[in-house]
Amino acid sequence: MEGLDGHPLYSCNRCRNPIALRHNLLSKDFKARSGQAYMFSEAMNVVLGEKREQQLITGRFVVADVYCSNCKEVLGWKYLKSFEDSQRYKLGRFIIEKAKILKEY
Repeated sequence: MEGLDGHPLYSCNRCRNPIALRHNLLSKDFKARSGQAYMFSEAMNVVLGEKREQQLITGRFVVADVYCSNCKEVLGWKYLKSFEDSQRYKLGRFIIEKAKILKEY
């Protein structure tokens, strides 16, 4: 499957709904519930859950779970607020668990 506009993309592992384009991948160096996770600048075909305050490895944040808009699988979270100045670069970014997505070309 070729990505949107000819770009590789990441799709939901469960239903293959397109979630993010390769050029929106910022980092592969994140940890999540299931292990390795990726940070994306943008995501598509997702819905956000309720906002909540959460203590993560790098500090305290307000986050919202990110769900696939098609099958409702929890894919990761979105950073909405940081209580640490040094972590503000994460705001508005999406953390998607590697185990929940497929890379498609």
